[in-house]
Amino acid sequence: MKTVLATESQYDISPEHLKEGSIFGALSETSIQFLLNEGVLHKVSKGDEIFSYGSKGGSFHTVLHGKLDFYKQHGEKKLRTRTICFGEAIGFVSMIALHERVGSLCALEDSLLLEISSQLFSDFHDQYPFDFGILLMNLSRDMARTIRVLSNALVENDVVVKRN
Repeated sequence: MKTVLATESQYDISPEHLKEGSIFGALSETSIQFLLNEGVLHKVSKGDEIFSYGSKGGSFHTVLHGKLDFYKQHGEKKLRTRTICFGEAIGFVSMIALHERVGSLCALEDSLLLEISSQLFSDFHDQYPFDFGILLMNLSRDMARTIRVLSNALVENDVVVKRN
């Protein structure tokens, strides 16, 4: 994993293009540019680990190009639960819930990621309050889609969730 400048990117990361992704949809171009300027861009190679199980969840990542695989861990079990593609985010739940990562994230192919720290998320709220509301709705919609996919998998596999 290598930190890069936006000007060094070989991919189209213009706000106009990024608005096609679910996380950036309906955001103003100036607010997207703010996130690109203030966030951390990571160029990752196929097989690179972006974060590991138990690491601090003080940020989330959006995929600007490429694909990632998320491996959920519970106890000694580890299972790939989803692939994250262009315009999607991963790690937001850990950041908002203030807990450690519940799995590991690996690059399925060469990818470009934007890391948004909790501090940048707060700064975005302060400087772009209208766009922050849209971003929060986009992230919530993304989480809802993930919950639906995972709950459908439980039904398809006849898994009964135990109550504590």
